[in-house]
Amino acid sequence: MDVLYLTEAEVERLLTMEMALEALEAAFRAAAAGKAANHPRRRLRSAEGALLLYMAALDESSGYFGLKIYTAGPTGVRFLVLLYDNRTGELVALLEADFLGRVRTGAASGLATKHLARPDAARVGILGTGHQAPTQLQAIAQVRRLASVRAYSPTPERRRAFADRMSRELDLAVEAVDSAEAAVRDADIVVAITSAREPVLQGAWLAPGAHVNAAGANFARKRELDDAVIARAGRIVVDSREQAKLEAGDLIAPFQSHPERWQDVRELSQLVSGDVPGRTSEEEITLFKSLGVALEDVATAARVVERARRKGVGRTNTMWASGLVP
Repeated sequence: MDVLYLTEAEVERLLTMEMALEALEAAFRAAAAGKAANHPRRRLRSAEGALLLYMAALDESSGYFGLKIYTAGPTGVRFLVLLYDNRTGELVALLEADFLGRVRTGAASGLATKHLARPDAARVGILGTGHQAPTQLQAIAQVRRLASVRAYSPTPERRRAFADRMSRELDLAVEAVDSAEAAVRDADIVVAITSAREPVLQGAWLAPGAHVNAAGANFARKRELDDAVIARAGRIVVDSREQAKLEAGDLIAPFQSHPERWQDVRELSQLVSGDVPGRTSEEEITLFKSLGVALEDVATAARVVERARRKGVGRTNTMWASGLVP
């Protein structure tokens, strides 16, 4: 069996944000129609402290199912996506998936912004300027005509470098500011993409009608948002409610005393399909709590693999050459 192998460099050459946005919209529409399934992330920690994480999904709209598996330890993080034909069960491709993961995370925020932010939303405030931050802005710029961005992270040199880079890349005024509040005040779209363990975004800072993408914390004990953000949000959307109940610390903590609020949390698939409306008024504050689900990886990987085949990119390895056990 010939299996396509794609390196990080090859995936980066093939994958665009536009592709990822289209892939995710189709996949979440399939999920709403009962033609996709998602298994939440699971974590295994060794006695020495390294982590093994894995999650799986089926996307019948693309014809694939697959698994994302990665390890995190003192020498770094290594991401892989295994893509299978959902009709035959054959392994189709193996992709190195750090860049893929960053792009699909940004695309999820972009898709939520498309369906939740006001049509005239033009000012962005972003908290966090690290590895995952650029694709957040790239995706949002695809779905809204942006006028300005204010960026904050604790290290002045890093936030200035981020602002310079993104200003050039997006041909947009990106300003490094000195506080989280300065980034968020009066912003139409707010992004939290940090590694914080305690809230960095306060609900009191949010302007009426703001949309928030919270994409940095996916551990039950980590939070980027204070209780006031959750209390003020009229519409809360997640990529997977099942996964949110396991690892969305931003919702788990404030919902402990109000578990009935989970009933009002909607899924991105419901927005994309039109089963539920986005915002209900110009003044409503909306929130997308992104966990990062395997369906996003599988759908995006499928587009990459199909483009790689058309362009003749990657190399094939023969596996199970001695035949499969019947």
